[in-house]
Amino acid sequence: MALSRRVLLGRLAATGAAAAAVGTGAGPARAARRPPGGRTVRTGFDRLAADGYRLLDGQRTGIVTNPTGVTPDLRHIVDVMHADDRVRLTAVFGPEHGFRGTAQAGGSEGRHDDPATGLPVYDTYDKSGRELAGIFTESGVDTVVFDIQDVGARFYTYIWTLYDCMVAAALAGKRFVVLDRPNPVTGRAATGPVLDPAYASFVGRAPIAQAHGMTALELALLFNGRFVPKAAGRPVRLETVSMTGWRRGDFFDATGLPWVPPSPNMPTADTALAYAGTCLFEGTSLSEGRGTTRPFELLGADGIDRRWAEAVNALGLAGVRFREAYFAPTFSKFAGKTIGGVQLHVHDRESFDPVRTGIALLVTAKRVWSGFAWLPDHIDRLTGSAQVRTMIDAGAGTDDVVAAWQQDLARFRVVRTRCLRYR
Repeated sequence: MALSRRVLLGRLAATGAAAAAVGTGAGPARAARRPPGGRTVRTGFDRLAADGYRLLDGQRTGIVTNPTGVTPDLRHIVDVMHADDRVRLTAVFGPEHGFRGTAQAGGSEGRHDDPATGLPVYDTYDKSGRELAGIFTESGVDTVVFDIQDVGARFYTYIWTLYDCMVAAALAGKRFVVLDRPNPVTGRAATGPVLDPAYASFVGRAPIAQAHGMTALELALLFNGRFVPKAAGRPVRLETVSMTGWRRGDFFDATGLPWVPPSPNMPTADTALAYAGTCLFEGTSLSEGRGTTRPFELLGADGIDRRWAEAVNALGLAGVRFREAYFAPTFSKFAGKTIGGVQLHVHDRESFDPVRTGIALLVTAKRVWSGFAWLPDHIDRLTGSAQVRTMIDAGAGTDDVVAAWQQDLARFRVVRTRCLRYR
């Protein structure tokens, strides 16, 4: 009997997903990207697909994802699931930047039907609580799945999309499934200030550290245990699918997985390494490098010269050096204007501390450039309180600022430990 195109594609997709999960078969993504030591990281989706989607059996399923939701051979998981009769995928939910990733920061793709699959795509960006719960209800799904690559920083909005969707699913009575992916900058330790709840926003809903050192699955466990019940009146019905082969000390290039930019200004895993510290420059009058080929690694402003690189290099920060740099952003701050500043060069990522580095850069920039100014509301939301800003304004040095958050950080580390699932 002749097979329909959908059934044939489904069988091919299932075969490919299972092969990718065990690291067999042809294709450069599997052969050339095998990490050192012969380990192969299997993501939560890889394991879900290899198990025949049994966790979703009989469920009308919607998925929160973006361009990072790919298999090891770079097929998008929505395309794979849509072509497979073993899963009933009925909706897609797009975060900031959109499901297919076409929108810049602070934007989304809106409500539309996906041209490739015909599936309805609902916009979750800037939506939470009852409004987002209503979208889940309107979609008709029974289960909401989350699969997005995070970068390990509190102010990266996808983890708060995770949180908001968990709260909304609890309010709407939906089941929630988290498919895990690596923290690309390792999960060894949490660093940086912990959010004061009085400064909660979409760049930080709950009190976690600036560099949290957790995966999406681990964050989901933390959220459901401590924060979702307060917001929704109950925890969400949570299921998780962990990775295999990932270790807490792994940087992304040790995973064997392909890097897909999670957002337009996160082009490489090197960008993610600096981001937890240098994103703080979004809260200042300086450019954080948007509109260049090295966002969050190039920083600068009109009137800055070699003195900034000299000042920050003099601090002897571990694992990083700074080059005097000149560049002209194509958009965002100083668009079309040649400005001066620094470029970060991380030479030892094992010892590099992005948050301490970000603070040191703020301290030195304020001292060497008369045009330095805060965007007060934004910097306070990014750091999680007014403390960093007010201490630097009062003349505090890097060590003093870093010391000020250590007690809160120690308490967070205790809470975090209870939710860790990988060695």
